[in-house]
Amino acid sequence: MAQKHAPGAGPDRIDPDDPQSRARWTRELDCSVEQLREAVKAVGPRAADVELHLKGARSSTNADRVHDAGGR
Repeated sequence: MAQKHAPGAGPDRIDPDDPQSRARWTRELDCSVEQLREAVKAVGPRAADVELHLKGARSSTNADRVHDAGGR
């Protein structure tokens, strides 16, 4: 029998207002509650979208790495 979820909720949906969902996703995505809330606000509650948003926020370009290493 399939597990029932609240309307709009599901195993791949993030509800930053639900303590269990918040705890799970901050742990799985290695982010703070504030980062999780911002990401859900920016891209919606779908976990894959939130993950991509968070990864994009943490990524750096080659130019960033060269600059950080003391290059131009």
